[in-house]
Amino acid sequence: MTDAVRRNAARPGGAPVYFASRILTLILAVMLLPAFAAAPSARDVAKGKPRLASLQIEIWPEFDRPAAALVILKGEIAAGVPLPAAVSLRIPAASGGPTAVASSATMGGNLANMKYDRKDAGDFITLTFDAPERVFHVEFYDPLVTTAAGRSYTYAWTGDLAADRLNVVVQEPATASDLSVQPPLDAAAAGPDGLRYRSAELGAFQAGKRLEVKVRYTKTDPRTSVEIVKPKSPDASQLPTAQLKTGPFDNPGPSKAELAIWLVGSVAALGLGIWAAMMWWYGRKGLPESPPSGARFCRKCGAPSTRGDRFCSKCGAKLA
Repeated sequence: MTDAVRRNAARPGGAPVYFASRILTLILAVMLLPAFAAAPSARDVAKGKPRLASLQIEIWPEFDRPAAALVILKGEIAAGVPLPAAVSLRIPAASGGPTAVASSATMGGNLANMKYDRKDAGDFITLTFDAPERVFHVEFYDPLVTTAAGRSYTYAWTGDLAADRLNVVVQEPATASDLSVQPPLDAAAAGPDGLRYRSAELGAFQAGKRLEVKVRYTKTDPRTSVEIVKPKSPDASQLPTAQLKTGPFDNPGPSKAELAIWLVGSVAALGLGIWAAMMWWYGRKGLPESPPSGARFCRKCGAPSTRGDRFCSKCGAKLA
């Protein structure tokens, strides 16, 4: 032991206090481990770049607006990321801004509008929001030139978020022909809205990795797909902006980060209470007992004496 520990142990009640404090420190450390494990990393919170379990990019050319492609970004936040999750991503400035920013508990679940902030800078608009649930849903319309029968559109994903799995879906415009997509989307199927969709899973994408989706087709009918097909019951995961659920969010309950803060505060308060009680108890035990009424002490050796004694019973010195 160090000299300070030896001095502390030599005091009345010092050794029990020292070892009790060590035990208390160990207990607090064990209790706080789950709290620190549940807290989000400072890097993720600061940059707003949580890892995604999946990202789906959907492109619907000339769906319900002429000379525009509806782009839908559906991100599923990884299970290990605490909620609410701070998210930051960019969309083209040419879109003028998002037409919908929403969240859902699961892919294809009911959507609820989210509040978001936007920052316009150069060719991009940066959107930031706190996702209260695992899935976020962003929609915007990007300009598409339709003055000629041969039409093309390119969407560039700039890799703002890393995704364990990235899917691309392109809706074929009604009455369009000779449609081609790069990268190739081999899977083709008819949707419940009467339109056809092409899709492919492109695997994992790291943050910062750019992806360009190029769509080419021929179309002479100036009407939109909605005007031509008039879909009656689109799939729940493909609802346009007007059909998003509005109103206040359901209360998602406290997040892991909030629970961690509550746990840290509770454990700290409990620890301080235990420490104060220990200090009071051992301090009380270390106090000397009150001398009996009328007792005196030898000035030379400090031994107690009783009234009537003329000499110290221990050292023999004359008592005053």
